[in-house]
This record gives sequence, structure tokens and C-alpha cells, in this order.
Amino acid sequence: MTDVVIPLADLRYAARVPTVPAQPLPATGLLADRLGRPLRDLRISVTDRCNFRCSYCMPKEVFDSNYKFLPQTSLLSFEEITRTARLFAAHGVSKLRLTGGEPLLRKHVERLIEQLAALRTPDGAPLDITLTTNATLLARKAQALKDAGLRRVTISIDALDDAIFRRMNDVDFPVTDVLHGIDVALKVGLAPVKLNMVVRRGTNDGEIIPLARHVREHYGPAAVLRFIEFMDVGATNGWNMGEVLPSAQVRQRIHETFPLLPLDPSAPGETAERWCYADGGGEVGFISSVTQAFCRDCNRARLSTEGKLFLCLFASRGHDLRALLRGGYSDEQINAAIGLIWGDREDRYSELRSAGQVALPPDERRVEMHYIGG
Repeated sequence: MTDVVIPLADLRYAARVPTVPAQPLPATGLLADRLGRPLRDLRISVTDRCNFRCSYCMPKEVFDSNYKFLPQTSLLSFEEITRTARLFAAHGVSKLRLTGGEPLLRKHVERLIEQLAALRTPDGAPLDITLTTNATLLARKAQALKDAGLRRVTISIDALDDAIFRRMNDVDFPVTDVLHGIDVALKVGLAPVKLNMVVRRGTNDGEIIPLARHVREHYGPAAVLRFIEFMDVGATNGWNMGEVLPSAQVRQRIHETFPLLPLDPSAPGETAERWCYADGGGEVGFISSVTQAFCRDCNRARLSTEGKLFLCLFASRGHDLRALLRGGYSDEQINAAIGLIWGDREDRYSELRSAGQVALPPDERRVEMHYIGG
């Protein structure tokens, strides 16, 4: 095979070049890791850039005008992403989520969606393709995304109050434009829309009820509002436990105003605990990776924008699939390498953190959220 040259810009996180078995075994769609968890969900970062500077993800003091993002030549091409997604589908992946950074900053991303929409699972079913966005560009792109084959969108909205929302995105972007993006997404049929609110105690927890009320009154069952605990992803967001408002407390606040009833999970490995309003006003979700770890059911892998595969949101090391994609390896060889990677997986960071057993080598740091999406 050809020699692999790794640009200096790509060395920010440790990554191994995967082992390729001498006798590759075919994918069966039944791949499981050491804890018996199947591979069902692939989250694909299409860019490491974002036009927001949310403090819990890309704080401005770190990601300033001097920060060096990855050059275009380092990013996986749409064809390389599609090839990788096809290989993962052979191993059992049925859901693809496009993330960033902000994925709509990737030029012509609807062309990628069109390519991904043509993929099929081993039994011939189309893949479930979704996209997570801050909605700054969604209104103008929604129809093209839908026409290309996108099924749903998840939109970040951390406050309804404009002043709080502008402070949290730290680029003075108005919440009205996000609300407009939600309206357009629903109009073109990207529904149900999921709305994600990262809750930070003392920052935006006063927005829980106003946002819940707004979603109930304006969207009803067409939108699902989900509350996410402030997580210790990466090393730059200044995380501390004092700013974590447990989902149980968030749920209780909502229940006191709008009574809730529990719902069953909609799919195995689902991250959000589902509840519905007792009066039929829609659904809410709670993602509690700090206080209620859900590692035992995690069936997700994450592909960074330049082709490094991470097996956990809190990982510090990845697996350099781009080296294989650009190194002349066949689909069968790369499929076999993916099988070895997932088969050896035993990540369960949140469970270990809860048990006080987390330890990171001193020369490594956890991957940042903007680099592999949420």
C-alpha cells in the first residue's frame, strides 16, 4: 500500500491507523462490541467550523481568530463520506446524523445528503438521515435539504429570551432567526423537529418553562423539546458540576406547570428519556449523561470531519479511517478493520465518571464537541 502522510493540522488528537486483518471477514450486520452493544448509529461531522461561539462547546477565548481549523484538503470528500457510510451500513448502521461544527457551513452539503439517501441497509431499507444545526442557515436551505433526502432536523435553542440567547451563542445572533428556521423546517416537512436546550444552572435555567410553553403553544406534537445536562465534553468549556442541573429537577419544574407522563423508548439505545404532556400537548425529552449514564445501551460511533472514528463522545483517541480510504484498501479490508475496532470496544465513560473511576493519561485530552458533534 502507499505511504500515509498525515498533515500537521490533523495531529491535534491521537489516532491509530486501524489494523487490517490478513484474511478479512465479510460484514454480517450483527457486529457487537465487548459489552454486547450493536452498531446502529453513525454520527458524521462534515466540518469543524461553526458560526456560534457557545461557551459549552466553542468558547470564544479558545476558538478565536487565531485558531487554526482543518484545511479543506484534510476533510473527507462527499464521496469518501458516502463510501464510509455504506461500509457502516453493512455492519448494521441504520441511522446517519450529520453534525459539525455547524454542518450547513459545509458547501453544497445537500449533495452529500443526496448521495447518502441512495444507500440501503442489507435488507434493502433506506437509512434514516438526520442533521443537527443551529438553524442560522436553515431557512434558506431547508427545501433543498428535504428534496435531497433529509428526513428530520435537530435544532439547538438554549433560550427563548433574546438577550440570554445572544449571550449564550456569543456572536449576537437573534433567537427570532432560529424560530424562523424552525417554522420553515416544519413547512417543508422536516418533522418532527427536535429542539435541544443545553441547561446550565444560573445561566439559562430560568428559560425552561418559557421555552416549554412556547413549543407547546406554537408547535405541539410537531416539535420535541429535549433538555440536555451540561456535559464535561472536551477540555475547554470550563465544566463544573455546580452548573449541572439534573434532568430530574428539570422534569419536576415542568411537571409542576405542565403535568407529564412517562413514555417508552422509541428505539433501543435512545439517549433521551421520553415524557409527554398529560393534556396531549406534545412530547419532551431529557438527556442525562451526567446524572444517569446510559453507556450500557450506547450503539453510536462518531466520524470526525477528517475521517477519525471515535467510539465515545468523551474519547481521547480515535481510529484513522482516512488512512485506509486514501491508502488503496478495498471495501472488504476496511469493513474488516471496522469490525475489529467495534468488536474491541468497551467504552463507558459516563458510568466510570459516576463511579469516580475516570483516569486520562497525562499526555492526552478528550476530543472537543465541535470536532465530532454532539
